[in-house]
Amino acid sequence: MAAISEQNIAIEAALERITWDANGLAAGVVVDARSGETRMLGYLNRESLRLTLETGYVHFYSRSRQRLWKKGESSGHVLELVEAIPDCDGDTLLLRVVPHGPTCHTGAETCFFAEPLPPARSAVGGGAQVLARVAATIEQRYAERPDGSYTTYLFNEGIDKIGKKIGEEAAEVIIAAKNGEAEPLAGEAADLLYHLLVLLRASNVPLEQVWQVLEARHGRPPRKTYANVEPAQ
Repeated sequence: MAAISEQNIAIEAALERITWDANGLAAGVVVDARSGETRMLGYLNRESLRLTLETGYVHFYSRSRQRLWKKGESSGHVLELVEAIPDCDGDTLLLRVVPHGPTCHTGAETCFFAEPLPPARSAVGGGAQVLARVAATIEQRYAERPDGSYTTYLFNEGIDKIGKKIGEEAAEVIIAAKNGEAEPLAGEAADLLYHLLVLLRASNVPLEQVWQVLEARHGRPPRKTYANVEPAQ
């Protein structure tokens, strides 16, 4: 009972940190914690944020229906909360989540799939997002094992085969670097990263865990969530 009481106290303190608007709402920007992709925008009131923190799954307040709702309550495509971070004014929340299926009601992964408004500029960076998308494809191959897929072949062969390929690709990276060949080096590095992602999945190590280790090693303290809430089972 003591643990539950402490949790409730922490959540109540967290709710006091939010600057609610005249209608008692705050915006919530939902971002995939693994890829960094923005998934959707929703609104929370005090009770929906409380439920989000208590259950570990995102709940919103519907302005049109004027009721609380759990994202994915009909589709099953829930948003598992990783952390909730208020902005500098406390009136907007960044909700980092693990999505369980598509987020948009259209069936798209994200609500932000429309063509950008002009003038659109070329994207810069996005390396972590690219790796996350490749990792998601590898995850799908691991689950479905489609015939004719090279990734399926690697999974079926096992850790020894995958490890051997990583050794071969690492050697090719070194050779390309020593030859001063930028384009071949980029290609070999991409091959190495792909095989490393396959090895991580075959070893049941999520990419997010690698990011956490890198973040800790570079001196950035782990971000704190509002409350230490175990996700609902």
